[in-house]
Amino acid sequence: MLNLKQIRYCLDVMTEMFPNAACELVHDNPFELLVAVVLSAQATDEHVNKVTKDLFKKYKTPYDYISVPLEELQQDIKSIGLFRNKAKNIQKLSETLINEYNGQVPQTFEELESLAGVGRKTANVVLSVAFGVPAIAVDTHVERVTKRLGICRWKDTPLEVEKTLMRKVPKEEWSATHHRLIFFGRYHCKARTPNCDDCELLSLCREGQKRMRQKENN
Repeated sequence: MLNLKQIRYCLDVMTEMFPNAACELVHDNPFELLVAVVLSAQATDEHVNKVTKDLFKKYKTPYDYISVPLEELQQDIKSIGLFRNKAKNIQKLSETLINEYNGQVPQTFEELESLAGVGRKTANVVLSVAFGVPAIAVDTHVERVTKRLGICRWKDTPLEVEKTLMRKVPKEEWSATHHRLIFFGRYHCKARTPNCDDCELLSLCREGQKRMRQKENN
């Protein structure tokens, strides 16, 4: 496991590599972000952005989403995986926003997580990106990178990864660290083809060193 000094070095390297890392889901307001993050489960941000380009022209508010039959909304997002459940959840959360929050996206973790289709990751993304609340959302990239590097344990659950990062990273850096870990995992330390040969963190990375040994032996 990496110590705090080593973790600091990792974060500094990622900052140099991706100084402008930010949410890549295209949105104009908190509600659009909420819908986009719900759609992004098991889908790439690039794919979601292609779908929401037209979706957000047709649906502007929670009222718009509940004004159409479920089947119509399903058709509008059909190219995204799990589109039936996602359409159902978007209509349910829209109803909740209208009935309980005057059509506005709530700004607390508990309220966000109570919405249909919204888990810890989605709630943290919305809090961080839309409202500037320090948060770390653990997606597949964050989980993979932190475990490969040894910041977290292989057996850690996403919640344990989140809590570990919250302990080991200064609170004012939580949101920025979340985005940099995602960029590092998305564009450098990829799931199937990590760029170990050209990685400044190789000397600290247990997984990278293992992969390099295997490469040499083959």
